[in-house]
Amino acid sequence: MSDRKADDLSVKELEQLLYRKKRQQRLQRLERLQQDGRLVIVDGLTPPHPTPPPLPRPEASPTGAMRNYLLEPDSSETQPEPDRPGIQWRWIANKFLLFIEIGAVIGLIFVLGGLWLTRQELNQELMEAQQVQVASVALPTPTATPIIGLVVLPSGHKPPVDGRPAEAGEAGDIPAHLMPAINAYIPPPIPTPGPEQARRVEIPAIAVDSTIVQGVDWDQLKKGVGQLVNAAQPGQEGNLVLAAHNDIFGEIFRHLDKLTPGDEIVISTERQSYTYVVRQVEVVEPTAVSVMDPTDHAQVTLISCYPYQINTHRIVVFADLVTGGNSS
Repeated sequence: MSDRKADDLSVKELEQLLYRKKRQQRLQRLERLQQDGRLVIVDGLTPPHPTPPPLPRPEASPTGAMRNYLLEPDSSETQPEPDRPGIQWRWIANKFLLFIEIGAVIGLIFVLGGLWLTRQELNQELMEAQQVQVASVALPTPTATPIIGLVVLPSGHKPPVDGRPAEAGEAGDIPAHLMPAINAYIPPPIPTPGPEQARRVEIPAIAVDSTIVQGVDWDQLKKGVGQLVNAAQPGQEGNLVLAAHNDIFGEIFRHLDKLTPGDEIVISTERQSYTYVVRQVEVVEPTAVSVMDPTDHAQVTLISCYPYQINTHRIVVFADLVTGGNSS
């Protein structure tokens, strides 16, 4: 019945009715808060409330009584609306917490900066202490490194031409800065003879069959084919280096340039013979001492002057071990 009567109200009257209904509900909620002790109303302070516009007088109609009843405000609407001081305190608390957070961040930045500065100071002090310690230690006086190896390949000599006898020394153009090292070179002592040392070399392709002696200096190469001291022994892993002249003292290695890959070289000791097969023949500068470097496999390297009776270069033959042969 009430819904049907409400349909007879104008739009303005319905707006007034809705406003008063909401205001009544709000006052009831404040009253409950006050009863629960969650709201205190201070005397003399009443929250302002907007005054609703006046309602039009009811028309004379059979439904006028009902319309007056619907638009008549409730007596509770006349109660003052209480203030809400808790909102202001909450705002103050939030601001205070914000200031605390900002202060904590600034403090953390200062702490990290202090740690970095302390670390830099410690590093600087440590560096200074190390410099003082190094300065207080007496350094040894540097001495010249003794000549302990060859700077040119062995078998070098001046050829016997124009009626002149063969002489020790290089026939080619050796750099001037190497001459002091060549002149100061002292051959290592000859090792004690042993059953595993190389005794004989045979190269069937060029009719070589010669004795092997220890050492590759001028005096030793007068006796035959010389073995570089401290080089690998026959049949063992490493580089077995042999040298001989090509135009004096038997011209043992005169025809090394005629060897080709696949030719055999037989090296014998007191107990065993070892067969090597030629892998490569190469002509190099006298200073190419790297051909005598140790290897990770059993190899023999033959070295002689080249060309014949000119001797400005070296001919080098590389051969690899293929079999141990038969006992001598």
